[in-house]
Order: sequence, then C-alpha cells, then structure tokens
Amino acid sequence: MTATATPTPVSAEKLRSRTSLRSAGLLLGLALLVAAAALSLAVGTQRIPLDQVWSALLSPSGTENDAIVRDLRLPRTLIGIAVGTALGLGGGVMQTLTRNPLADPGLLGVNAGASAAVVTAISVLGITSFGGYLWFALAGAAVAATAVNALGGGRYATPVRLALAGTAVNAALFGYVNGLQLWDLNTLDEMRYWSVGTLAKRDADLLVAVLPLLVAGAVLALALAKPLGALALGEDHARALGTSVRRTRVLSVVAVTLLCGGATAVCGPIGFIGLMIPHAARTFCGPDPRWLLPYCAVYAPVLLLVSDVLGRVVVPPSEIEVGTVTAFLGGLLFIHLVRQRKAAQL
Repeated sequence: MTATATPTPVSAEKLRSRTSLRSAGLLLGLALLVAAAALSLAVGTQRIPLDQVWSALLSPSGTENDAIVRDLRLPRTLIGIAVGTALGLGGGVMQTLTRNPLADPGLLGVNAGASAAVVTAISVLGITSFGGYLWFALAGAAVAATAVNALGGGRYATPVRLALAGTAVNAALFGYVNGLQLWDLNTLDEMRYWSVGTLAKRDADLLVAVLPLLVAGAVLALALAKPLGALALGEDHARALGTSVRRTRVLSVVAVTLLCGGATAVCGPIGFIGLMIPHAARTFCGPDPRWLLPYCAVYAPVLLLVSDVLGRVVVPPSEIEVGTVTAFLGGLLFIHLVRQRKAAQL
C-alpha cells in the first residue's frame, strides 16, 4: 500500500507566501504615498528643497516658502490624499459590485448628478463659491445614484441593469448640464473651472466639511469587502454563504455615493482614477476585495498626487489641471487594453 501525500502543507505555504507578497505590496504603496506627498509639497512652479519644506511644516519663520508650503501646497496635498483614496475605493467597490473590471464610479451617475446640481445652484440660485455649492454637488450625486439603483431594478438590480440605467441617467443629466450652460453663459464660465477636475485653489475648510462623509464611506466600503467577495462569486453562491445580496448592493451604492460624491463635490469630476487603480491593483493582489480595496485606498492617492505634480511642471509657469492629466493617462490605459484584447483574439 502506497501512502498518498496530502497537498495541505504545500497549499498553506503558498497561501503564506501570497499573503506576504500582498502585505509587502501594501507597505510599498504606503512608502510611495509618503514620497508622493513629499513631492507634492516640494515641487511646483517654485521648487522648495525638502529640508525647507520640513522647516515650514514644523517651525515656520514667516518666509515666502513657509506661506507656499503651509497655505497652498499642504491643503492641496491633503485634499489629494483624501480624494484619491475615496476615488480608488469607490472604483474598487463599483467594479466588484458590477463584476466589470472596466466599470467606473461614474457609472452610478455620481459625476453627472453632482454636475447637474452644481449647474442648477449656479444658474438658478446664483451660488458661485466652492463652499456654497459643495452640498448641492453631494446631494445631486446621492439623488442620481438612488435613481440609477431604482431604474436598475432596486432590490432586483443586476450588474447589466445597473450599467444600462447608469448610462441612461448620465446621458440625460449631462444633456441638461450642456443645455443650461449654453443658455446661461455665466454658468458656463463658473462651471468651466470646476468641471475639469482640479486640486488647485481648494480650501482646507472644504476638506474639513466633507471629511466625515469620506471617512464614513471608506469605513463602509472596507466593511463590505467580505460580502462583496461572496457576491462576486454569483448571487446563488453569495446567498449560500449567508450574504444578503440586496443589503450588500444597497450599502455598496451608499458607499460609492459618499466617497465619489464627496470627492466630486470638492474637486470636480476627476475621471479614470477609479478605473485605472482597481484594474492595475487586481494584477498584483487578485480580485479578492479584502486585498483589492486596501490596495485601491493606498495606490489611488499616489497616482492622483503624481498626476497633479506632472500637471504643475509640464508647461511652467502655467498648470494643467489634474483631471486633464488623469484623462490622458486613462486614454493610454484604454488603448493598451484594446491592444491586449486584439492580441488575445489572434
């Protein structure tokens, strides 16, 4: 009689190795985030050495460099970290929920709803300050996301129905936005700067106002990692594992609305971060949301801060808004994906 070797020790060893690699990837992401934050504080139209940045943060002496670092670049960097984390988590939740690796948080109508609410606030109510229409943007994002969920079937929503409903709501709302902008040139002028997506000229008070919503959305998204993982296996499997499909979908929509609605309200619609980072992170950590979402939370602000720094230095002394930079990078990603798919079909 020959003894049969059990594969359990090998599997356990592989699991430990994979967990170690994933943990190392998260630590690398944190190190890159610190480096990106330092770069954001030091680099711009006026370059400031890191030792002077450190002095400005810890022991300011009232110099011009101190004012630049503390009053302009520090709020911009902190907002970039918060918004990047929110967009990354929102994208990870959205792609897992719809089982579509190319889904974007905008699929829920968040960007379109925020834009429609801001246009209405500017044109109808005459509100022109960022702080003034911050809450209109957030409310518009929430209403649009709720409408998409309802049109997608509510408790019976499926990924395909959500995608179709999101496309319809986006088209209707962006048509409304474009029509109102053409009708009211003052609204067009006010919206032009906000709608491109930017971290520049953003007050730290805006971040303080919206931070509780972003934190609540982040906590909810991370708490949904396990049920989302079960849902990714299919509804029947999820129910067999004791996961409430309806509750998971509703809470996921709430999390994406809080995260991306808050981020859009502060900085305008910054596209492709929620698409690129989950797609790239999945290559290294796999599709398990318990790893994918933390990866998104760490690496998305790195990409956003680096994109913002690139926009500052490409055409000095002018700046390219970060929304334009991320759109360019997102376009390159789509070209790469199309070429990959064509190559796979040959």
